[in-house]
Amino acid sequence: MKLIVFDCDGTLVDSQHIIVAAMNMAFEHHGLPKMQANEVLSIVGLSLPLAVARLLPDASTENVELVSDAYRDAFGQLRGDPAHHEPLYPGMLDVIHALSADDDVLLGIATGKSVRGVMALFERMALESHFFTVQTADTHPSKPHPSMIATAMAEAGVGPDDTVMIGDTTFDMEMAKRANVHAVGVAWGYHPVEALHRAGAGFVASDAGQLHRGVSEMLGMTPPPACAGPQMEAS
Repeated sequence: MKLIVFDCDGTLVDSQHIIVAAMNMAFEHHGLPKMQANEVLSIVGLSLPLAVARLLPDASTENVELVSDAYRDAFGQLRGDPAHHEPLYPGMLDVIHALSADDDVLLGIATGKSVRGVMALFERMALESHFFTVQTADTHPSKPHPSMIATAMAEAGVGPDDTVMIGDTTFDMEMAKRANVHAVGVAWGYHPVEALHRAGAGFVASDAGQLHRGVSEMLGMTPPPACAGPQMEAS
């Protein structure tokens, strides 16, 4: 059995606009200056309080919690706004369907999102049945701590040699290395490709088709046809 664990934001879904908007709404609510998009996206993947603390290194623990609460409220508000739709990246829905159809593969999620956020995504895209294990920031230390992957492997009964972590940030790659599993990066997310390589990525995929083939080869599975390229998400 093989276990393939996906990060969420920046790997499966393009949530950059809603994340940046929600963070700046939280900052504005507390009279703080807005952040540049690249500053906010640099902390995507971390658990929320740690992410806010990175953005506000001089803030007290109490103020970090207040801004974190404001972010949660803003994100929930924006999630219902069509202008802040979180689309799956091109081809990723096909990859999920293909991998989950393999009887020798289990899929998982390891994300800094809350379980509520993951369930909202699953409901919108009808994805819940495809994922065997879901690990979130609600019940684990922040990435790059390996707790999420360790728990996912324990639930799946799969060892490190048969497990891959797929993500778009250095936090994902570092988490994978700490858990002694394969680390695979994606080039369409929020951290530079060079940084992913430095953090330990075995390879970095440039599109969904390359990701599917590369992970299959890494785990000794039959790869999909080479012509299978990314397809746009159906609207």
